[in-house]
Amino acid sequence: MKFLAIDTSAEYLSVCAYADGKREIFFSPDCARAHSVRLSAEIDGVLRRAKLAVKDLDFLAVAVGPGSFTGIRIGVATVKGLCLAAEKRALAVTSFDALAYAETEPLLALIDAGHGCNYACGYGENHEVALPPRFLTADETEALLQEGWRAVRFPKADPAEGLINAAIAKCGEAADAEKLTALYLRKSSAEEKR
Repeated sequence: MKFLAIDTSAEYLSVCAYADGKREIFFSPDCARAHSVRLSAEIDGVLRRAKLAVKDLDFLAVAVGPGSFTGIRIGVATVKGLCLAAEKRALAVTSFDALAYAETEPLLALIDAGHGCNYACGYGENHEVALPPRFLTADETEALLQEGWRAVRFPKADPAEGLINAAIAKCGEAADAEKLTALYLRKSSAEEKR
């Protein structure tokens, strides 16, 4: 199995290549507002170090959210473009998956939604979704933690390793790139202010 996986949904940037058990990873913990500037060069670098070309890949994976609206659009558009140009399949991986698959125990994957709120998704022992994705206020998040959920968020979990692990686990779900869509759990700040 050979694939490229990217995550531009948060302040970090993950670009990962996987080829028959070997991993080539680029990870920058602070790339906010620079995804569009850095993404193409990092994709080229990772593929070059992995000695791969897009034509060699079985599919391309991308974190479809939730997270930064602009970041998600950059990642989805890039993967769609590469897939359509090279006639490859696309795999949607959630930002929650990138956190959950970095761990082995049940957890509540949390992603900062701003203003003290979180996006959340609960995972069971075998990475099955036990609590569907949702938007939570600070009080709702605290209530889930009081119920016994173990919270995991970046930097506690390694989202690049989790991204690769999720893509391996979900590889059978790769589909036509035209079907690739973002996962938004709420309206953008601009839409909310209208």
